[in-house]
Amino acid sequence: MSASPASPVTSVPPAPVIFDLDGTLVDSEPNYYEAGRRLLADHGVPDFSWEHHTRFIGIGTRETLETLRREFGLDAPVEELLAGKNRVYLELARAHTEVFPEMRVFVERLSAAGHPMAVASGSSRAAIEAVLAGTGLDALLTTVVSAEEVAHGKPEPDVFLEAARRLGVAPADCVVLEDAAPGALAAHRAGMRCIAVPYVAGTVDDPAFTRAGLLFKGGQGEFTAQAAYDWLRRGGTAAVEERPGQGGRAGD
Repeated sequence: MSASPASPVTSVPPAPVIFDLDGTLVDSEPNYYEAGRRLLADHGVPDFSWEHHTRFIGIGTRETLETLRREFGLDAPVEELLAGKNRVYLELARAHTEVFPEMRVFVERLSAAGHPMAVASGSSRAAIEAVLAGTGLDALLTTVVSAEEVAHGKPEPDVFLEAARRLGVAPADCVVLEDAAPGALAAHRAGMRCIAVPYVAGTVDDPAFTRAGLLFKGGQGEFTAQAAYDWLRRGGTAAVEERPGQGGRAGD
């Protein structure tokens, strides 16, 4: 009796993965806060708090400064404020920026498996390149899009769509990693799946995160490269899957 012919194996191309930078790949928010605090202090605002800063996590630097300029009645033009904040931030970033350990593992694993990758961030291009170079991630993440290079920052989808264009892939094939609700919303508007790793614990129930395909409600403390990679290999289910340990349900 002859053996039955083997079933054909369908080869699925590795999904393109687009990373947000700040708060997702690296813990740069303390540096951004300190740069903003120093800038505002120089312009007569001495009491800018971390709690105030967290309102702007996930929002581009220009948009953040436009809002702060209005709120505090600053006379300096936005371009001057932007240059000042970037200058201080670059000094801090070059001195020290931490990569989240499991994110580094994830990037290395994706690279080894042949996944196209990009970084799409609300930061300036100079800031992105300084952080990637300082952490050694620039060797693996060579496609970079800054909000400076597109018409609108997050929560609009422009940076993610431009990243897909530069990678030469369809937006619908892409998976975005994000830590902030505006970024998760931008991914949704771009027609991309999203792995959400909230940086600010109080935002985990934001409606933008409910659209994510995979949600780590415990943030970076719960994120593992293995769990994210397994989800990708399963094709990135459309329904929200919450990782166990922080009140979520276990995935299949």
